[in-house]
Amino acid sequence: MIRPMTAKDSMHVQQIVFKTWSETYKDIIPAEIQKNFIDRSYSEAMLLKRMEKTYVLVAECEGIPVGFSNFTKIDSDGDSELTAMYILPSHQKMGYGKKLVEHVLASLSDAQQLFVYVDERNAIGRAFYENQGFKLLDVFEEYFEGHPVVTAQYVFYIHSPVLALH
Repeated sequence: MIRPMTAKDSMHVQQIVFKTWSETYKDIIPAEIQKNFIDRSYSEAMLLKRMEKTYVLVAECEGIPVGFSNFTKIDSDGDSELTAMYILPSHQKMGYGKKLVEHVLASLSDAQQLFVYVDERNAIGRAFYENQGFKLLDVFEEYFEGHPVVTAQYVFYIHSPVLALH
């Protein structure tokens, strides 16, 4: 089941983030940088702020959250960004990610495009988004918490801009 996150889900979401990051980024981003980012970005206060300012959906298995997605409201250009999507490693490849993406896209039916940024070395994440129909736009170097990373930018075209003929 996919549903909006509630404040009661905070502990589960924090565990999902920690377990997923630990597994996904163990050989990509140092553990201390991961911990500092997660502690700051997924604290109780920050999760409540995310719920207030953006959309957060939870994927449940037998009533227990096993994944979640976080995406922005549609901006003035008609764009949204999928800022986070994590599924517990034990529940990956079971359709939860696909269902979350479907719910995100249904929620953004008035949007033009949905962007997502993935670490270039996260092969599983990149393959997932490509399988969902996201197109690679760019690959660039940047710093994440002071650590050099290479980021892949993807887009899903919800509504392609229609060119007016004159």
